[in-house]
Amino acid sequence: MKRKPRETGGLPRNRWALTAACCLVGLSLIAAALCGPAAAAEYGESLFDEIGVQGSLIPAEDWIDQAIDWIALKFAGVFDVIQAIINHINAGLLAALMWLPVWGFKFGGKMVVIPLLSLLIVPYMWWASTKWTGLYGFVSLWLIANLGLWEATMETLSLTLTAALIALAIGIPTGILSGKSDIVEAIARPILDFMQTLPVFVYLIPAVILFGLGAAPGVVATVIFAVPPAVRLTSLGIRGVPKALVEAGEAFGCNYWKLLFKVQLPMARPSIMAGVNQTIMLSLSMVVIAALIGSGGLGGEVVRSIQRMLVGKGFVAGLAVVFIAIILDRATRSVGEKKI
Repeated sequence: MKRKPRETGGLPRNRWALTAACCLVGLSLIAAALCGPAAAAEYGESLFDEIGVQGSLIPAEDWIDQAIDWIALKFAGVFDVIQAIINHINAGLLAALMWLPVWGFKFGGKMVVIPLLSLLIVPYMWWASTKWTGLYGFVSLWLIANLGLWEATMETLSLTLTAALIALAIGIPTGILSGKSDIVEAIARPILDFMQTLPVFVYLIPAVILFGLGAAPGVVATVIFAVPPAVRLTSLGIRGVPKALVEAGEAFGCNYWKLLFKVQLPMARPSIMAGVNQTIMLSLSMVVIAALIGSGGLGGEVVRSIQRMLVGKGFVAGLAVVFIAIILDRATRSVGEKKI
């Protein structure tokens, strides 16, 4: 007859650790009470002042500065090539967007502008969502053009698409590998956690050192910020494919690639498209912030408005960002659920 394990009543197994922790907390509270809050605060301030003069035990700031300087010197040629590629992609997309004509006519002494893009987007938005969404797309782009922000909006849109394309080119293949390999998943998870939790402004500092000012550092920082959703949701979609379908594909003689492209990716398309949607939205949000390092666009209008205290101009530029964000969201949200 087996002996039943003794019930612990829900307490941790290592009671000594819990007891020691409680004793330390209690002693700390007693010491603070005896010394008084002012004395404890003064002692803490003097202690950290001394650390500030002598230097901290772990000089992580110096290590990071030295590492960034070494990377910038040793791999300057590589970063120049990356910068040139990003600038060419962004310039090509911007040229394509600006190539679409904008018509105008005078009404009541004012010029009324109608961009061709606002007309072309209606049937796609109707197909992707509803006819009212298509009408919203036309009205939004018409308002942006007649608010005098068309060029800045096209710059923001080209930067967003550049960053999103690069992020998806990295994120979707990585997500497929992560979905099919537990080892890749275990390696990628802490890296993605780090990329998602690090404050967004921190990405801008090394990007400026390595790539200078302009569009390239903004796109690089945006890509780092926008890659995790593509990886996570692609991996989730691949892992969510029913095993019965995978086994049926293998039984019918599918090899690795046929199984991936004929079974797993089609079944994971809703999750992958959700990752595409989130990547595009995060790219737009980060591109606006990247205007602080000279990427331009609507973010540049907001930054100039803050510097000169132009409340109206900054608010109008913010409205244009909202219009573009809603258009991009509605254009990609339901595509994964539609039959193509």
